[in-house]
Amino acid sequence: MSKVKTLGQFIIEKQNDFPFAKGELSRLLRDIGIAAKIVHREVNKAGLADILGEAGETNIQGESVKKLDVFANEQFIAALSVGGECCAIASEENEDIILVDNEQSKNAKYVVAMDPLDGSSNIDVNVSVGTIFSIYRRISLSGPGTLEDFMQRGTEQVAAGYIIYGSSTMLVYTTGKGVNGFTLDPSIGEFCLSHPNMQTPKSGKTYSMNEGNYVHFPDGVKKYIKYCQEEDKPTKRPYSSRYIGSAVADIHRNLITGGIYIYPVTASSPSGKLRLLYECNPLAFIIEQAGGKATDGYRRIMELETKTLHQRTPFYAGSADMVDTACEFMSRFSK
Repeated sequence: MSKVKTLGQFIIEKQNDFPFAKGELSRLLRDIGIAAKIVHREVNKAGLADILGEAGETNIQGESVKKLDVFANEQFIAALSVGGECCAIASEENEDIILVDNEQSKNAKYVVAMDPLDGSSNIDVNVSVGTIFSIYRRISLSGPGTLEDFMQRGTEQVAAGYIIYGSSTMLVYTTGKGVNGFTLDPSIGEFCLSHPNMQTPKSGKTYSMNEGNYVHFPDGVKKYIKYCQEEDKPTKRPYSSRYIGSAVADIHRNLITGGIYIYPVTASSPSGKLRLLYECNPLAFIIEQAGGKATDGYRRIMELETKTLHQRTPFYAGSADMVDTACEFMSRFSK
């Protein structure tokens, strides 16, 4: 029987990769893991408790806020605030940054950006949802964090990850030295290393996008969809269309089996729909560390300048060869 390695043990082992951190980053990842366990518990009993449905509010994006959204947001904010390793938090659910102004956090080195519950439209129908997080070293020198601390390119991330709450709950993260996945064992209450050194195939057989918006897609995306649907044995086409509607779930599947995820601009979302800071940058970091690529159709996602907290961007991510081909279609057919 092989020895089980927990998330905590793995983080401690890898702590020497970051001599500047002195344990703070390890403790911050631990705090995120604790909050993930609490959210996992609530997600798994959601059908038995009064946390399904809408909370009667909308977030800064103008989207309806679900009760479980509110719960997840509160749990991650609480864990990050109490831990003392984070001086400010940016969340999809909050218009402004959340300052962690307490004695433990006044000299904290990090800020965290997060989508506490991605794919919330799936909550009421028992489909996988997830949490996305991104960690940056602060720019400000001390005290509560500032907005400037978050206005950094994705290349400046020190860690990023996601938690997927599905048939099992997994935490996948990177610190820039590969990608590792941990599955929650409810019997011992620990995330255990299950997917070491994750690598995505260079190509795959799956494309993921909301084809219901086809008429509003750029010409390059329309042409690429037709390319995916054509029969061609050397390239193993046609590809299968698989779209869950939860970015974490779609990205997770494609990361393991190979594929491409596309959320382009549309008439209703001329700048794209996904948020750069706390959705696209962390997912791009993970995908690149697993050997894939992530772009806005033309430029590398992690090199885009972050100008506003809730900035949106188109997102093309997944197996490197498939992303390259999609970008070629964008360059040839879209203005």
